Amino acid sequence: MKFVLNETSYFGAGARENLVSEIKNRGFEKVLLVSDKALVEAGVTAKVETTLKASGIAYSLFDEIKPNPTIQNVTDGVAACKASSADVIVAVGGGSSIDTAKGISIVMANPERSDVRSLNGLSNTEHRGLPLIALPTTAGTAAEVTINYVITDEERQVKMVCVDPNSIPILAIVDSELMESMPKSLAAATGMDALTHAVEGYITLGHNEMSDMFHMKAIQMIFENLPAAVNKDKAAIEKMGLAQYIAGMGFSNVGLGIVHSMAHQLGAVYDTPHGIANALLLPVVMEYNGEVCYERFREILTGLGYDVANDSKEEVIRKFVEKIKALSQSVGITMTISDYGVKEEDLEMLADKAMEDPCKPGNPREVTKEDFIALYRKAM
Repeated sequence: MKFVLNETSYFGAGARENLVSEIKNRGFEKVLLVSDKALVEAGVTAKVETTLKASGIAYSLFDEIKPNPTIQNVTDGVAACKASSADVIVAVGGGSSIDTAKGISIVMANPERSDVRSLNGLSNTEHRGLPLIALPTTAGTAAEVTINYVITDEERQVKMVCVDPNSIPILAIVDSELMESMPKSLAAATGMDALTHAVEGYITLGHNEMSDMFHMKAIQMIFENLPAAVNKDKAAIEKMGLAQYIAGMGFSNVGLGIVHSMAHQLGAVYDTPHGIANALLLPVVMEYNGEVCYERFREILTGLGYDVANDSKEEVIRKFVEKIKALSQSVGITMTISDYGVKEEDLEMLADKAMEDPCKPGNPREVTKEDFIALYRKAM
């Protein structure tokens, strides 16, 4: 068993104040600040810029990033990094900003991979990426603690899942004050993304004692705190920031399953927000997976405080799926994948793409192209 985690992480309101001392103590002189335009316009990125300016740390801002970041976003970021002569990258944002920063970091240290496409799947890069510090602004992706990053190949309409220990940030700063300005819809979507990570990580074929510990705790914290966090309760937002990080420590090391295989295609083809895609697919896929891992569902329900020791397989599956649906609905997620443009004639194309997704092998139940088509159809 092998586990890869960050060197150092800070948590809590105002934790970003540790950024300056970490940059100076590590001897870095010039920062490439990676964020997105929405965060810049909302004044969230400024909370970090103010800290850098007050300490006299030089930085350049790169904010040309889409919600589902593309190969072009990475290559543009590499050009910006070279032009700035930065020796450290500071990413402020959700999964889009941090994933783009990971791609920039890897290409900067491994220029032979500048096509970006060659980073898809299990990567074999030679060098650790340019040092990266990550400050998440959403409570969902856990990109600040994972070895994974996802980049969209727009030409092929494919989300590339790049798995590379060389991409993990050297430092994570999980400051709940950076998460407080999230719109309710984004807080809901990213929270359900975190739940999907925790649930899929708990039942994936590669799970182990360490990952089970992380995922069970994350599931409990998300069920306890997500509705309040969406409604701007500061203590709950801080707990969600921690919960999604805990889930990340687990799934980064053991993998996920076909909720992500299917969700990646919705993001690549229709630009569906990743957290929403996961939320819409999670109950459908868990009903399917329950046939082979209902005992894992029983453990989760027990961990959530429900007495299901004597329930039948069917009852356990039904209750588990109902709990997921109820949580999703309680935070305002009530749409279907049809609302994001999926049509019957698209299902075979989506299934073909899902069959090739790197998350598929981790699913606890074997899945065929026909199964994927049926699952997409059910999610409509």
